[in-house]
Amino acid sequence: MIDLVVRGDLGDVVARAEAGVKWTNAFAGLPPSEFPMLFALTPYGDAVFNQRQIPMLLAELGRLPAACGGEWVAQARELCQVVERGTHLYLWFLGD
Repeated sequence: MIDLVVRGDLGDVVARAEAGVKWTNAFAGLPPSEFPMLFALTPYGDAVFNQRQIPMLLAELGRLPAACGGEWVAQARELCQVVERGTHLYLWFLGD
């Protein structure tokens, strides 16, 4: 399971999603040219998105195939808004 959190510059957790991303092979099949942000996700590593990357991530979430979806998508959108409204905040996808 990949957890989603918003952290500040010092690593403090500002917000956390209740739902995590359940890794499936569908994520591995996302074409990097169409999903460059989500292509960064791996089941065991971390991926970090800054305020400038959030609009691209939101666009990708909007066209994500159903096989990759779930409750986490809506929560990720909410966390993206937290990052956009704040300063020095980052959205982290934390792999196992």
